[in-house]
Amino acid sequence: MVPLSVLDLSPIVQGGSPGQSLRASRALAQAAERFGYQRYWLAEHHNMTGIASAATAVALAYVGDGTSTIRLGAGGVMLPNHAPLIIAEQFGTLDALYPGRIDLGVGRAPGTDQLTARALRRNLASGVDQFPQDVVELLALLGDPEPGQAIRAVPGSGSKVPVWVLGSSLFGAQLAAALGLPFAFASHFAPQMMDQAAQIYRERFKPSEYRARPHLMLGLNVVAAESDAEAQFLFSSLQQAFINLHRGEPGPLPPPREDTDGSLAATVGPGSPLSMAVVGGPDTVRAGLQTFVARHAPDEIILTAQIFDQDRRIRSLELAAAARDELMLAA
Repeated sequence: MVPLSVLDLSPIVQGGSPGQSLRASRALAQAAERFGYQRYWLAEHHNMTGIASAATAVALAYVGDGTSTIRLGAGGVMLPNHAPLIIAEQFGTLDALYPGRIDLGVGRAPGTDQLTARALRRNLASGVDQFPQDVVELLALLGDPEPGQAIRAVPGSGSKVPVWVLGSSLFGAQLAAALGLPFAFASHFAPQMMDQAAQIYRERFKPSEYRARPHLMLGLNVVAAESDAEAQFLFSSLQQAFINLHRGEPGPLPPPREDTDGSLAATVGPGSPLSMAVVGGPDTVRAGLQTFVARHAPDEIILTAQIFDQDRRIRSLELAAAARDELMLAA
């Protein structure tokens, strides 16, 4: 079985607060560490009333203080929103605090709407078209300094924090392959191009000082519970959130509900954003993970689950880890 990792959006639930969400994220990371997950990543989003991880590096510092072995990272930082030097300093600082445990996933989407993107950057001159150059600059700032180098990231210079390219289209696959970097595809919300992106990444990968071979991580929504019925009920929170986002009405994560009117079914239809989700009891989750690995051959899977109740969210991670362990024994 391939390694499992965790992607967390630090969801703000209806009736909750950002502080509660961040404390819940730290507890989730501690649980992931206990259950043997490879890494724990937080995602950058802005102007989203249902997500608490906008200041991603700050949130990771808080999580790092409560964990000791699990790798921590951004999944990811939206690089067009920032100067590469600032990100090199932030993640260089995290590496100084938690050496050998920090990852830096970078993406080219704004992680928000255009009005908020303008507020973040003050102008849009350095946008998605600048992304490849920004990644190269970031790699240089995190690498060993050159003689006479005028600008250094302190901390950060020489840290060689691993940089990942994130993507939900073919562009990220092409860039990660050209630079010889690990690649994470957002198949948990954009599954349509996953197989094509994976093929392009592997076929075009150029060995580099960062990686000798390609390393592909795929995102996957996994909601595990004691039974299929309970898992489907818990999954309804994410289904409602996707419908609200499609309507232009994002907000706090709603509590689960029964799909009495059939309105949630469209979120898991063929080609829909959640069509690859693995939802069910222990046997269903074990079979779902096994099928996903057999069909798509990832080097790593990063699980995500927007579950309203914190205890059930942790239990979902525990059950998924148990399925992983059983599959390892079976292999």
